Amino acid sequence: MHSSSNWIEIRNLSYRRSESRWIFKDVDMNIERNKITAIMGPSGCGKTTLLKLISGQLKPDKGTVMVDGVNVSALDRDGLLALRRRMGLLFQNGALFTDLSVYENVAFPLRVHTKLPEDMIRDLVLMKLQAVGLRGARDLMPSELSGGMARRVALARTIILDPELIMYDEPFAGQDPILKGVLLDLIKRINENIHATTILVSHDVAETASIADYIFVLAGGRIIGQGTPDEVMNSEDPMVRQFLRGLPDGPVPFHYPAASWQDDLIRGRG
Repeated sequence: MHSSSNWIEIRNLSYRRSESRWIFKDVDMNIERNKITAIMGPSGCGKTTLLKLISGQLKPDKGTVMVDGVNVSALDRDGLLALRRRMGLLFQNGALFTDLSVYENVAFPLRVHTKLPEDMIRDLVLMKLQAVGLRGARDLMPSELSGGMARRVALARTIILDPELIMYDEPFAGQDPILKGVLLDLIKRINENIHATTILVSHDVAETASIADYIFVLAGGRIIGQGTPDEVMNSEDPMVRQFLRGLPDGPVPFHYPAASWQDDLIRGRG
């Protein structure tokens, strides 16, 4: 195991989606062990792309993504699978298997990745369902769950193998204020209980700042702000302030780049 206090070290990361569109340009980032690190920024700034680069679903065009001292993009298929077994990723939509019960959804990673006996699988599944408050829902099908319950079942499945790294992609999206509070409490407690390193991608500024140890704010392919929640929330940077306060006017334009009105009108008549 790598002895650095950082579980993830990103150096000179550059990644582009097309010839002209760079998602990241020479980004450096350290993500500390056992801490909750938030990744924030406007839509389309590459937050989810960053999770895919960390988990090896995408490869950088330049630079390195080191996870626990290992260069992710240099791993072969077996090495990548071994690394991913140490990671849990909670997708925005939960991604439950619709034809499996709640119990079988949570048990699924254990059946795929371990050879544990059935009684031990049962104990682990019920323990994780208890942790998210849904032990009583074990026999329900996904179609019988509310959106908030489905998100919590997906969280139980994400943590069933006690991952060392948990990545949450917009966990609060579409949730009511009560459920946001439940999820915030769960994320914090799970991070403490299994000593995980947590990466939280979110648009929800106040909620995320309330549990994060460190925040990165991304925009335009670079890090525009970073620090503790207090440091970031009190940033004087105009782009950081615009995003955190939800201001329509500021350095991030409302309009997608376009020709002038006059040129567009002339072209339309041509």
